[in-house]
Amino acid sequence: MADMVRVETVEQAKQNQEYVQALADLLFQLADDDFILAYRGSEWLGLAPHIEEDVAFSSMSQDMMGHAVMFYEMLEALGLGKADDIAQLREAKDFRNAILVERKNGAGDYNDNPHYDWAYAIVRSYVYGLHKQVRLEALLQSSYVPLAQVSRKMLTEHRYHLMHWQVWLNQLANSTPDARHKLEAAISLVWEDAGELSDLGPNAEQIVRYGLIAGEELLRQKWLNETKEIFKKAGLNWPGEPGAASERGRAGEHTVDLEQAVATLSEVYRIDPAASW
Repeated sequence: MADMVRVETVEQAKQNQEYVQALADLLFQLADDDFILAYRGSEWLGLAPHIEEDVAFSSMSQDMMGHAVMFYEMLEALGLGKADDIAQLREAKDFRNAILVERKNGAGDYNDNPHYDWAYAIVRSYVYGLHKQVRLEALLQSSYVPLAQVSRKMLTEHRYHLMHWQVWLNQLANSTPDARHKLEAAISLVWEDAGELSDLGPNAEQIVRYGLIAGEELLRQKWLNETKEIFKKAGLNWPGEPGAASERGRAGEHTVDLEQAVATLSEVYRIDPAASW
């Protein structure tokens, strides 16, 4: 199989084990990013600023969880186990999500004195969403046709998410001085981790060589250019080059925040993985 040959089916992909490994590595990143951030979004249920936003945030988190399921089902089709098991039974060290998506929403816990940061939620969701948009657009050209097809479906839904986050960003940037201050502080926090979003992990060279997605630098520059334009329109100062946490989530290095998230997410499923929930 030539590096850039279009792969139409799972059966065709399985003819090249190296291709399957590169594809699986990318799918784990895509799935885990959405899965974990969807969970963080779900923690705003009952805590969002008003009831309309409570419904909206929950709905978008549900959409994102649905996207994660699609990617996990593609991993199942490749023979890597049941989609539910892949999502629920791995340890934190086996996840390949970026560190940004696993960070807690703020001080406290959902069931124990939560003092969450709404500005952080907005900035994280929007910055991640802008990168996801770039990534999905790049996946439209993926050599793995099923991945290109599912990405096209996600794009339609995802654009509405971006519109929602843009409204909130503009509101926080142009309402009260206190809101503006909290927004700028949130941008600084998000920016400390955002640099990892375009990281394709230890197997990046193979992922790109097989034409599964564009290279890291291309993804990064397009995302940064679009984000910079959004910030400019909102009257926000550009924070410069984004940083990255000392941990590298794409390589399985994570924080205790992910351990907590995985434990909570899988608590019920692990009681009896064979049951029909």
